[in-house]
Amino acid sequence: VRITELLLASLAAWYLGFFIAAWVSQRTISNAEFQGIRKKPVLRAPVPKRQKCDHWTPCPAGNYAYRILSGGGKNKMAKICFEDELMIFNFLGAGQQIYRLLSGQHLLKFRFFHGFSNWSVIDSTDHSGEMMSFLRNAPKGTLLLMATHDDGSTLLKNDAKKLVKELGSKEIMNIKFRSSWVFITAKGFKLPDDIQKEKINHSDQKMNRYNGWPAEIQIEGCIPRNLI
Repeated sequence: VRITELLLASLAAWYLGFFIAAWVSQRTISNAEFQGIRKKPVLRAPVPKRQKCDHWTPCPAGNYAYRILSGGGKNKMAKICFEDELMIFNFLGAGQQIYRLLSGQHLLKFRFFHGFSNWSVIDSTDHSGEMMSFLRNAPKGTLLLMATHDDGSTLLKNDAKKLVKELGSKEIMNIKFRSSWVFITAKGFKLPDDIQKEKINHSDQKMNRYNGWPAEIQIEGCIPRNLI
């Protein structure tokens, strides 16, 4: 009896399934039930949150963010970013760009100094001397951020180079015609040893990215606020 009941139940289940399959169209099933199953899930990485000065990772709490970019060719201007405040040096000449940041104030003062251009070669103004005065007059507790565009060496006198060297530069004495150079230093306090402070890239006709100009370079990092 039990075997007979089991066979009848199996037959009824098979018949019911056949009836449902015949009653519901294949098109209805594929569109309504299985359309989502057939599609492969698309995995997308979340859009990264933008960090100050376009850092890949945020600076720790209690730190200032900075990024310094040299110029490149005629169109890639030198840029200095501090705490997400950006200064683009859009100029026709060439030379050192210096931004002075006083304690407690962001991007308070900046200066451009000619290093070389068609007119500055015959310009009687002592831009190298102006640069030295600017650096010497910066009070203690000052951050100094420097970058070049085109050429910052031709009219940069040795006294000015020595002054920048005294501020911690290891490359200023090696700067050449159209070298790309960036540098950050401080007066009255010491920057952390583990941050990027300086980088240089010399002109090389075989390797230059912009004909007579080498590729632009950059440094970035985080500076503890309690140092300033």
